[in-house]
Amino acid sequence: MQTVIVFILVLSLLVFIHELGHFLFAKRAGILVREFAIGFGPKIFTKIHGETIYSIRALPLGGFVRMAGEDAELVELKTGSLIYATQTADGKLDHLYLYEPPQLDQAVVMGWVVKADLEKELYIVLEDQVQREHKYPLHRQALIHYDEKNFMQIAPLDRQFGSKTVGQKALAIFAGPLFNIILTVILFAVLTLMSGIEDRLPVDQVMPNAPAAKAGIKAGDLITAVNGKEVRNMDQLRYALMESKGNEVTVTVKRGGETLQYPLTPQKKGELYQIGVQFRQDEMKREASFGEAVGAGFTKTYDWTVMIVDSLGNLVTGQMSVQSLGGPVQMGNITGKAAQSGIEPLIQITALLSLNLGIFNLLPIPALDGSRLVFIGLEAIRRRPIDPNKESMVHFVGFALLMMLMIFVTYNDIKKIFFS
Repeated sequence: MQTVIVFILVLSLLVFIHELGHFLFAKRAGILVREFAIGFGPKIFTKIHGETIYSIRALPLGGFVRMAGEDAELVELKTGSLIYATQTADGKLDHLYLYEPPQLDQAVVMGWVVKADLEKELYIVLEDQVQREHKYPLHRQALIHYDEKNFMQIAPLDRQFGSKTVGQKALAIFAGPLFNIILTVILFAVLTLMSGIEDRLPVDQVMPNAPAAKAGIKAGDLITAVNGKEVRNMDQLRYALMESKGNEVTVTVKRGGETLQYPLTPQKKGELYQIGVQFRQDEMKREASFGEAVGAGFTKTYDWTVMIVDSLGNLVTGQMSVQSLGGPVQMGNITGKAAQSGIEPLIQITALLSLNLGIFNLLPIPALDGSRLVFIGLEAIRRRPIDPNKESMVHFVGFALLMMLMIFVTYNDIKKIFFS
C-alpha cells in the first residue's frame, strides 16, 4: 500500500508539472482553458476558479488541460430551444439556462432560439411568446447552463486554440515536456546539494573473477577514464560501459604516482554492463556549492537525456528488445523501493521519471505532444491548419495504439515482478 501511495503521489506531481506548463502558456496566449485535470475517468474532486474547472479523476495515470478550440467546439444552442437568460447592466446576456432556473436576483429574458452566433459576432436571436424576434448581444464570458450541474462557457474565436499564431500554439504544447525537463534539473540540483558532488571513483573492492580483477585493477586504484574519455562519477562510468555494448574497453586508473591502462571486456547484467568493482562511498563525494549544484542539475539532465535518447534509438533499430520496456507496474515497484531506501533515491527516481515523461512526450507519436507539434509545423509550412477532423482521427488512432502498448508493457511488468 505504501508503494502504491508513493507512486501515485510521485506520478501526480509529474503530471501536475507537465499540465501546468500547458496551462500557463495557454493562459499567456489568451486561450480559454476549460479544465485542468489530474487523472482520467470519473471526477472525484472538482473546484471552479475563474474560467477553469480544476479536477482530480479516479485513474491517476495521466492528466490533461482542455483548451477551447483544441478540438471541435461542443458549445451549441439548437434552434427552437427554450432559453431563460440574465442580462448585465449594459444589456448583454451573461447566463443562458436551458431549464427554468431557480429564483434569480436579475431580470430574466425568456424566448425560443431562432439564431445564435457564439464565436464571431456574439449574439442570440430569441422569439418571444407573441412570436416577435429580439436580438441580444452576448457577454464574452457568457455561460450556458444545460442543467443544474453542467454548464459551458462560450469561447469567442480569439480565445480559441486554433486562432493563435503558430508560435503561441507551439509554446503551449511544448511547455508541458519543457516543465518536466526543468523539474528534472531542479531535482538533480537539490539532490546534489543534499548528497554532494561525485568527482572521484576510488576503488574499494574488486570482485573475484570479474573483468576488473582479471585485467589487474586493484583496491586503492582511482578510475579516471574509459577509452580515453574522462569519468568522474558513477553515471559517466555506467554510460561509458553501456556505450561499449559489451566490446573491449580500456580503463585508465591512477595508482600512487602512476597512470595505468587496462583493457577489459565488461559483463552484461540485465540492461547494464559492469566491470565488477565497488567504490569507497565516503571518498567519492565532496560538498557542493549552490552554483555547482545548479551546474550538476543541468549536466546530469543532459547526460541522462543522451542515455535515454540512445536507448530509444536502440529500441527503434532493434538493438534493444521491446520486452525491456517498463510500464506503470514496474515504475511503481521501482518508486516504492526508492522510497524505502530514503529521500535521496526517491528524488533521483522522481527526476528520472520526469525526464522520461518529458522526452517521451516529445516523440512524434500520435496523441503525444510531439505529434501535435508536428501538425503545428505542417501548418507553418502549408500556411493553413490541417483539417481538425483528420488530426483528431490521427490522435484517436494513436491513443488506441498507446493503450495497447500500455497493456502489453503492464503484462510484461507483472511477469517480471511476480513470476520471474
